[in-house]
Amino acid sequence: MFDELSSRFEDAVKSLRGEAKISENNINDALNQVKRALLDADVSLSVVKEFISDVKDKAVGEEVVRGVNPGQKFIEVVNKELINIMGNENSPLNENENSPTVILMAGLQGAGKTTATGKLGLYLKEKDKKVLLVAADIYRPAAVEQLKTLGSQYELEVFSAKEKNSKPEEIAKEALNFARENNFNSIIIDTAGRLQIDDSMMSEMVRIKEVSNPDEVLLVVDSMIGQEAADLTKSFHEKVGISGAILTKLDGDSRGGAALSIRKISGKPIKFIGVGEKIEALQPFHPERMASRILGMGDVLTLVEKAQKEVELADAESMQKKLQEATFDFNDFVKQMRLIKRMGSLGGLIKLIPGMNKIDDGMIKDGEDQLKRIESMISSMTLEEKQKPEVLAAQPSRRQRIAQGSGYEAKDVDKVLADFQRMRGFMKQMSNGGMPGMGGMPGMGGMPGMGGMSGNKPLKKQKNNKKKKGFADL
Repeated sequence: MFDELSSRFEDAVKSLRGEAKISENNINDALNQVKRALLDADVSLSVVKEFISDVKDKAVGEEVVRGVNPGQKFIEVVNKELINIMGNENSPLNENENSPTVILMAGLQGAGKTTATGKLGLYLKEKDKKVLLVAADIYRPAAVEQLKTLGSQYELEVFSAKEKNSKPEEIAKEALNFARENNFNSIIIDTAGRLQIDDSMMSEMVRIKEVSNPDEVLLVVDSMIGQEAADLTKSFHEKVGISGAILTKLDGDSRGGAALSIRKISGKPIKFIGVGEKIEALQPFHPERMASRILGMGDVLTLVEKAQKEVELADAESMQKKLQEATFDFNDFVKQMRLIKRMGSLGGLIKLIPGMNKIDDGMIKDGEDQLKRIESMISSMTLEEKQKPEVLAAQPSRRQRIAQGSGYEAKDVDKVLADFQRMRGFMKQMSNGGMPGMGGMPGMGGMPGMGGMSGNKPLKKQKNNKKKKGFADL
């Protein structure tokens, strides 16, 4: 997400190195590069012009204080302006305190509207809301079944038409009565999309809106259509009246123009973003966090929120104690790997960490493959071997058996075990107040095996070439 845009912003900053302050002369090259980057990212031309003008007005003449160079000052100004064009702050969902909160979902066909309905339902359920999903898309084949599948997967009730020829507005009206009778406090209505905006689509949306009197009308927009997303949002708002947008498939959009254009063009905020195929992958949209990602500075707050969602406090305290006492075992290691998987892809998590946006996708793939290999070896261990790694060190026959069981060679198991033991030793020295040299950190990656197994193939000898750098060697 935003990889190319982040790289171009970095190039712009480089042109300001060595300057005493930002002036009209030395900022022009940087601004031209930023302008090209935004246009290539498919940001609306009018938004680009206004953005460049605002950055120039606020950056020119900025003195460089001690410890801050012009490039850093330029990034500070750009960061503030990025936040500004995306809406300054998170726009939460409107809630109705006196009756069920009604959310009407709109959008073109193929934007991911039904999936977004399920994702939003789960998001609200995790906020302790009793949620009813309403299947009002009667045109697309299997739309109702798709929503029911999503609902059953996460224990969300789905309301669908009782009569075969029911109209969408009738379904919405019946669903509202059902929700009130059964004490639901959140209702999400999934409506039909079209391949393009047409009068029949808009008139149907207006009828559903009149019947349901929604607290939110959210337009689901596919981020891959770039600046057209902003025009689409504006058009829907003018004809139907929307309160915000959900931007889907953002993880597949390296350009990012939609996120930078929607608020400025349509006047309506992005309320959520979809950043993955999993139903859980729906996040509230925070302009300041998105600006940080665009500028390659990571997104620590989102990373922390993901961790808090998955980690139980008791588990965290137990793991902290084991790390301090250097008593963690292979069972603990597998548990941590599975925790990472639940939080999302390894690549997606790494790029939330400041300074890690430059990591090559190939290296990330190597890291993911290495973790799979390690998990395979651990799965071939007995319970005693997982709990007491030292028994493996004492008996080579055990390591040979694990290698055969997992489809790797004994030297691969030796490597994992050696790195694991070094990591234990490193943690023990740290907990005793010592400061071991960097050589004491296994693979410089903090995870056993990640420094030296890159590229291994099951049961296939490798040549003694210079070791290929793995993800954790960075």
